[in-house]
Amino acid sequence: MSDLLGTSIETVVDLCARHSWTLHRALTSDGQQIFVKTAADCAPVFAAEAAGLRWLAAETESSPVAEVLAVDDRIIVLPWLAPQAPTVDAARRFGRELATMHSRSAEFFGAGWNGYIADIPLDNTRSGQRWGQWYAERRLLPYLRIGHQHLDPAEVRLVEKIIASIDALAGPEEPPARIHGDLWSGNLLWSAGRGVLIDPAAHAGHRETDLAMLALFGNDHLDNILDGYTETVPLAEGWRARIPLHQLHPLLVHLVLFGGRYRRALVRAANAALRAG
Repeated sequence: MSDLLGTSIETVVDLCARHSWTLHRALTSDGQQIFVKTAADCAPVFAAEAAGLRWLAAETESSPVAEVLAVDDRIIVLPWLAPQAPTVDAARRFGRELATMHSRSAEFFGAGWNGYIADIPLDNTRSGQRWGQWYAERRLLPYLRIGHQHLDPAEVRLVEKIIASIDALAGPEEPPARIHGDLWSGNLLWSAGRGVLIDPAAHAGHRETDLAMLALFGNDHLDNILDGYTETVPLAEGWRARIPLHQLHPLLVHLVLFGGRYRRALVRAANAALRAG
């Protein structure tokens, strides 16, 4: 790690293990605190994380995205973000910056690198399809195929019905937006008066996906984030009714990762998505 950073490491504090890697806080010889994620064999995952962070931060002077200090086959290094309780102003600022990030559209849905969500492959094949078809084929169907054993046949058919009806459920067409792709509250850190994004599954997708993910597991400052967001870029009519549709992908991923404990939440979201449509 010293060679990668160009400075020696004075101390390392082990934090925890998560998925296939371990997390650490370290202090360099020049006094910089850093966050280190390391694993024996996660080169594609770390490469995707670094590419996503850099892509989300590109072409803007004020990005709500953590800087990548270093990355190789076994390690990724970010600045240490000292935690701070979020304020109303910080939440609104994050909403404005998130809206600005989303407004930098892309030519195609997908991304120019192989994606991962946690340590599960994520199909980022670029496509000029309508978003609904891309979402159904690249985000819903693959994880339904992997996780179907945790559902009964009627529940599998329920998700398949959404896939078959996706054009009627997807809402107004929007251009591909640069999105975080895994924006639950644990991947939004509050530090130095602002919100900062980490651990993306970044790709060009639908901006409502990030907002739906923020709502999925709860965020105490979501209303303030949305205030900042909508004062910067308005959302399409009916976006709140489409939240369950956008939540189906992360719930399918959680079904794959953690099993049947997410079955009920998935079925609730699927039924709500169909009712909204």
